[in-house]
Amino acid sequence: MVLMKPQEQLEKTIGYKFKNESLLTLALTHSSYAHEHHLGDTSENERLEYLGDAVLELLSSDFLYHHYPDYREGELTRIRAALVCEDSLGEIAVGIDLGDYIYMTRGEEKTGGRERKSLLSDAFEALIGAVYLDGGFDVASKFVERFVLVNTKDRALYHDAKSLLQEETQGRGMGRASYEIIDQSGPDHAKVFTVAVYVNGEMMGTGTGNTKKDAEKKASYEALLKLKGIREE
Repeated sequence: MVLMKPQEQLEKTIGYKFKNESLLTLALTHSSYAHEHHLGDTSENERLEYLGDAVLELLSSDFLYHHYPDYREGELTRIRAALVCEDSLGEIAVGIDLGDYIYMTRGEEKTGGRERKSLLSDAFEALIGAVYLDGGFDVASKFVERFVLVNTKDRALYHDAKSLLQEETQGRGMGRASYEIIDQSGPDHAKVFTVAVYVNGEMMGTGTGNTKKDAEKKASYEALLKLKGIREE
């Protein structure tokens, strides 16, 4: 199977030209493709994913340590978890159309592989590993700062939106928030859900996502911002 888009286009998107193009190819090779074509276990991106995960943890920890000097360890850990979780990295991967470049089998593609957050986040970590090996620590640091370490507080709020919304509503004596699917569409392997969140019977936010969890999180985030806006006025 050929790629949907040439790798050079991805390099333009991320603003980095690989000296060793084989590293980029390796980062984009899903295990299903490597196994189907008998390329061997070291020809898939899992080793690069392992390296990229370690590089990402170090760089994000260093960034948060220096940019939030008044935060305690627990708060730094919470923010880091929000920045490097599967959902966050998957969203970043979607933003650069990473799924369009990944080598995978037709079977994997037909079951929604190019849109699956778990697959995309793994590939993005592999891409970080490839950038690190090809360009070194400073290049990898700039790459991670550009794509991962942006809007850190806002993204942490989004990551924890559902639990924070419950804390907010219960703290105000408004009771628990409830969720309802108000629309769904698409084939089984690529469902799209729209969820509304209600507080005291009032719709406070809506969200759309490929899973109920994603849709609920987006709805919670919208409701949380609305409540915080009311509190700040």
